[in-house]
Amino acid sequence: MRSQRFVAHALSLFAVCAVVAAQAIPIPAPPRLNAKSYVLMDANSGQVIAASKPNMHSEPASLTKLMTAYVVFHALKDGVIHLDEPVTISAKAWRMGGSRMFANVGSQVSVENLLQGLIVQSGNDAAVALAEKVGGTEGTFVELMNQYAQKLGLKNTHYVDASGLTNDPNHYVSALDLALLSRAIIREFPDYYQRFFAEKQFAWDKISQPNRVSLLFTDPSVDGLKTGYTDKAGYCMVVSALRNGMRLIAVVMGTPSEKARAIDDEALLNYGFNFYESHKLYAAGTAITKFRVWKGADGNVPVGVTHDIYVTIPKGSYPQLSASVQTPSGLMAPVPAGMAAGSVSVSYDGKTLIETPLYTLRAVPEGNIFRRIIDSVRLWFVKK
Repeated sequence: MRSQRFVAHALSLFAVCAVVAAQAIPIPAPPRLNAKSYVLMDANSGQVIAASKPNMHSEPASLTKLMTAYVVFHALKDGVIHLDEPVTISAKAWRMGGSRMFANVGSQVSVENLLQGLIVQSGNDAAVALAEKVGGTEGTFVELMNQYAQKLGLKNTHYVDASGLTNDPNHYVSALDLALLSRAIIREFPDYYQRFFAEKQFAWDKISQPNRVSLLFTDPSVDGLKTGYTDKAGYCMVVSALRNGMRLIAVVMGTPSEKARAIDDEALLNYGFNFYESHKLYAAGTAITKFRVWKGADGNVPVGVTHDIYVTIPKGSYPQLSASVQTPSGLMAPVPAGMAAGSVSVSYDGKTLIETPLYTLRAVPEGNIFRRIIDSVRLWFVKK
């Protein structure tokens, strides 16, 4: 592999933005918070803007229900259950203490209403009812929770129940893992995210309860996600906000009060939106450059990325980005579509922000006999 600068297409991307923002603004340190740990992440790029003890094990309390919802969303996507499907409330679900939606034992509640009870009302009874519906038993459902945690790369997360009501020391998460999980919910299930997490109030059996995420009522850019509290965990909250096309996720763990967790999450959001910006560099399926193809019906093949590539940087620093592509010396036909070929990296201030593989965007079949002979001769000189 050899490194080269981007071809004109990539260079022009940066040149256009240089006119818009010519100079980066000074970036202050993140705000001082009352939280034991925290993370501020750009939901599009996945980059962490600010963090303190991001990998520290913390009791999640009702933030456990984020993974419960994620597993249920997958079950809905896979057709295992349906939103309008009735669920019979078991004695175990009905007996759950703490926050509840107050579903009566033996009654039938739809999956949709249970999700509202889970997310809006933080119902422990709803969590158990959904777990039993999807997993057969809560224990089996918890196995699913931990399997999905592994698939998402959550290295400091382990669950022992679906509600977060447990005091088991083997039930833990980290601020970073919660940000990654929240990002997965937003990206994989945008319709369910908008449908359930932004709901401010939900009533069941004539008992109306407000969403525990207080910032939903005070910050119009906030549209989710979840709160948690136990004596051991303290007051915790994960929120996401969208402003001018930029979406951030803020996680605070172990604050001393409801007010403190709201103040800390809002401070993180304001810090990120005030001093950073997010840009989509390349769209999925769009050619970034072309690679040489030997002995092919075409002499070149376009390459690009399989998913949209975003970058998060200090405001005004876009012209200072440096982009490079690692290219193979040449590909040999036939070349299939979707084959990994080289990589693209984007750096800022000497630090690599993004490095992702490139893939061929179309197939290049073998050329005719004359093309193969000509390229065989050319390759002989190239190798010399």
